[in-house]
Amino acid sequence: MTDRDDAAETRRLIGAARRAVLATTREGWPYASLVLPASDAAGQPLLLLSDLAEHAKNLKADPRCSLLYDGTEGLADPLTGFRATVLGEAATVRDDSLMKRYVERHPSAAQYAGFGDFRLYRVTVTRAHVVAGFGRIRWIEAAELVGPSTAG
Repeated sequence: MTDRDDAAETRRLIGAARRAVLATTREGWPYASLVLPASDAAGQPLLLLSDLAEHAKNLKADPRCSLLYDGTEGLADPLTGFRATVLGEAATVRDDSLMKRYVERHPSAAQYAGFGDFRLYRVTVTRAHVVAGFGRIRWIEAAELVGPSTAG
């Protein structure tokens, strides 16, 4: 596979993911938690987080984060499968079309999307570290992963 193929596979993985692991920083320590991601039209990750959640508090203090997308489900040896860690900065975004997109991806979120303590975050991708199987490891820059910025 080429670098271009890995970028395309990473875009597909981000777009299809039903879950990811969000890593933030808390008091200088890494903190990881399970999240339900979606993505905007440009391929930037979207997260719906409660202000009460530790990861939301962490992002307010330091917006840098990473999201691990795991494409290894069903493999006998997951370490041979495709996965990507996306690095970026998260910021809240108020955009009804993005919230609609998020809820379409995760219909159960409709129950709490309107609660006052929930905020939609968009992660502006900086780069991704891709592991595409044994010996196929590389960094992919944002320009190869995301399209033009969307309003919001």
